[in-house]
Amino acid sequence: MSDTAGVPADRRIYVDKQSPKAYHALVQTADAVRATAAEAGLDRILVELVNLRVSQLNGCAYCLDVHTRAALRAGETTRRLGVLPAWRDTELFTDRERAALALAEATTAPSDSLARERAFDGARRVLGDEEISAVIWVAITINAFNRVSILSGHPVRENPAAP
Repeated sequence: MSDTAGVPADRRIYVDKQSPKAYHALVQTADAVRATAAEAGLDRILVELVNLRVSQLNGCAYCLDVHTRAALRAGETTRRLGVLPAWRDTELFTDRERAALALAEATTAPSDSLARERAFDGARRVLGDEEISAVIWVAITINAFNRVSILSGHPVRENPAAP
């Protein structure tokens, strides 16, 4: 059996397992970023929206699964999760959430300088410097985890107990 990139399952390397010290450092970074986000006043739902949007852009099924469940546990609605890919076309997200989502997208595709400048301009209107920095760190961190999971081929398995 092969993954979607045609790599045989027996040829995959779970880089988190192969290099546990490096992965542990990434987990420690995520812990520090989570604390930074909380200290900056970002609520758990906003953080999970950023995690989900970045994971959508990167196509990381494993992180989408993990962070969808985390968002639901934090109180996010299935309606908002369902329209997250089209967040610009709804009135379901607050100005702060919109600013964070735009920053997350700009962080994921930083070579788009126009989108990056628009994201910063929008963020400056509704977020403080600490919040902007925290959102960018959340996006950087989930981008790293996306790459670990995608390149490792982490599977999403059926779990009847999952929400």
